[in-house]
Amino acid sequence: MKKLTLSVGLLAGIMSANAQDTLCTYFTGKQVIEFNYYTSEIISEVDFKLGGENQDEYLGKYYEIKLSYGDVLCLDLSDDKKRVRKVITIFFDGSTQEDILDSENDVYFSPRGATKILVGKPKFACKL
Repeated sequence: MKKLTLSVGLLAGIMSANAQDTLCTYFTGKQVIEFNYYTSEIISEVDFKLGGENQDEYLGKYYEIKLSYGDVLCLDLSDDKKRVRKVITIFFDGSTQEDILDSENDVYFSPRGATKILVGKPKFACKL
């Protein structure tokens, strides 16, 4: 009886678990590098001006990263100088969140429920 209860509990736990994938995008100056989080294998490397192959349209001053529902984005910002980048997060319900992030050797993770991330070009900003 104990084995049956344990088996049912384990089966229920496995079936209710959601698969989650971690995507990594590395921004350094004008280069955007997408790589595998677990193996550090480079998937693609593009120029910020050209945009990635996953972009539907050229967005000018933003680089678009699409996420599936439940995925997490590891955003590694590594500009050579002290700069900031505007990051717009679009959620599955259509709401948006705008953040100004330091882009000199910082790593950020996307919040839960994000389906699209727009990352702006590096800009000089004076913080008080």
